[in-house]
Amino acid sequence: MSSLVGRNLLAGAEPDVTANAGYTDHPPRMGFFTDTSVCIGCKACEVACKEWNAIPEDGLVFTGMSYDNTQGLGADTWRHVAFIEQNKPMGHAEPGVDHSDSPGAASDGGGTDLRWLMASDVCKHCTHAACLDVCPTGSLFRTEFGTVVVQEDICNGCGYCIPACPYGVIDQRKGDGRAWKCTMCYDRLGVGQEPACAKACPTDSIQYGPLDELRERAAMRVEQLHDIGVEDARLYGHDPDDGVGGDGAFFLLLDEPEVYGLPPDPVVTTRDLPAMWKHAGVAAAALLGGVTAVFAVHGRTGGAR
Repeated sequence: MSSLVGRNLLAGAEPDVTANAGYTDHPPRMGFFTDTSVCIGCKACEVACKEWNAIPEDGLVFTGMSYDNTQGLGADTWRHVAFIEQNKPMGHAEPGVDHSDSPGAASDGGGTDLRWLMASDVCKHCTHAACLDVCPTGSLFRTEFGTVVVQEDICNGCGYCIPACPYGVIDQRKGDGRAWKCTMCYDRLGVGQEPACAKACPTDSIQYGPLDELRERAAMRVEQLHDIGVEDARLYGHDPDDGVGGDGAFFLLLDEPEVYGLPPDPVVTTRDLPAMWKHAGVAAAALLGGVTAVFAVHGRTGGAR
């Protein structure tokens, strides 16, 4: 624990977030790697998540923005598959099927001018989780697997965690008031099973395992895609030196993060709290000194009268 002294625990690289949470004998940190390049938009992950966690239905009306009826993550949607239609070529990857005669074929016959990006979004289980930092009741806690979980029986519905999340993931349930989000199926992890969404994914777009191994696998996958001409492939949330210390659930994207509705440079919202408290303390001391000086001067003047 001596290594924790004298540094900001709310930001920066954190090699062992589970140990810093107080676990002395713990398994490796577990996480998700979502490879959007093989996501087919089947939404099996959404269904499996709802079934296993008994999450209420959240609307069955199409949004008008492609084939999506859940719009985004929320208290009743812990996994969300986004459909993003683009008038953009798929790159130089060989699909294995000749689409040159299709209506969407490019004018030069070299591919298609339309592509459909699909991505299954989820809570990022941040290394530095602002939602956990601001929770006044201890409802949010770090598990022995390095994940962040809400204990709904302790949540008082204050809502402090909602604006604290840099990704806009956690949400309060209507008619309930308490906060809800993905738990990475904590109950399943405890008995050696993988989360329901990863279990149900037919293409292995959602991969679960030790976070270090997933990062290595993801780097190899990006290299593979670059080799076949998919130059837009990049990782998101994998870097331990980013604004949240790296995510426990990270992604392989085929375009800029903003295209998928993700912040380009997320920063833990509690990062500057130590400095803010320091400045507040200096300001309070200066104010107290000024008031003391005023009373001292007026006190002497009053005495002379």
